[in-house]
Amino acid sequence: MSTPTTDAAAPAKPAASGDAKTPPPPLVPGTTSAERLALAKKYGLRPLNVRPPLGEYIRDLAGRWAFIRVLATSTAYAKNQNNYLGQLWAVLNPILNAAVYVLIFGILLGLNRGVNNSIAFIVIGVFMYRFIESSVTGGAKSISGKTQLLRSLHFPRAVLPMSTVLSLLTTLLPAIVVMCIVTLLSGLLPGYAMIHITWWWLLLPAAVALMWIFNTGLAFIMARYVATTPDVENVLPFVMRVVMYASGVIFPIVGHLEKLHIPETFKAVVGGILEYQPVAVYLYLVRSVLMQEEQFPPSGLMWALGGVWAVVFFVVGFIVFWRGEERYGRD
Repeated sequence: MSTPTTDAAAPAKPAASGDAKTPPPPLVPGTTSAERLALAKKYGLRPLNVRPPLGEYIRDLAGRWAFIRVLATSTAYAKNQNNYLGQLWAVLNPILNAAVYVLIFGILLGLNRGVNNSIAFIVIGVFMYRFIESSVTGGAKSISGKTQLLRSLHFPRAVLPMSTVLSLLTTLLPAIVVMCIVTLLSGLLPGYAMIHITWWWLLLPAAVALMWIFNTGLAFIMARYVATTPDVENVLPFVMRVVMYASGVIFPIVGHLEKLHIPETFKAVVGGILEYQPVAVYLYLVRSVLMQEEQFPPSGLMWALGGVWAVVFFVVGFIVFWRGEERYGRD
């Protein structure tokens, strides 16, 4: 008995040549490229991921200052929000760091010989250097750690390093108050030089403002190079440690340099570099304002250098960052 053949088992018939589907004709724009560019310009449209002219970029960034300020304050508030002590850690961290350095270098090792008030010397150095170090590390992560944000929204990328440093400045302000109080109280200890509040203390905001501008320039540079070469971030902790010891944060480096048995010419060159490099200059300015020691007299040269370093690093850092604008979030 034969089994009937079903339609499914039957061999497929070849399609007729007339039944084959032909592809649709290609879409041809009805306007020329020049006309499309004119329409985009008319309605304020511009291509994405293209570096804008420098003047336009600066105007766009200046128009977002309110956003930068809000982003900075919210970041500063959220940083320690989940801790029991909350925002108090913004003050406790530099205090604990300064206490460790005072104990080890100021008391046990006695490396601050030649400074009348070693506690004030170390406290000022640690508090101010922490601002610089945090700006470098924060700027390095400001672009590399926000790839999804960069790919989702269109805005001047310089907003991120600027808001990072402004956030650190926000947390620094209460720490500066504590630094000034500790500096004053250190003069009451036996064997330490007395410190008084003078009119020079009014220059402290100017010194901090110069540091803020300088740190923003550093953040621009670090953001650019870490975004394009992530390995740089792994080297930063070692570099910042060397800078700390070479800048006189916890002991006067120039004074100890005099004790080395090296040629006087080489000693003068190295001493000049260490004394007038930017980090050492800003530490000198704050110490000259607060400590009133003969080793840190008020110096117009140092203030001029502080202004020059701030402007140079900010301008160079901004241009370096701007030149990589179209690459952020794409590499």
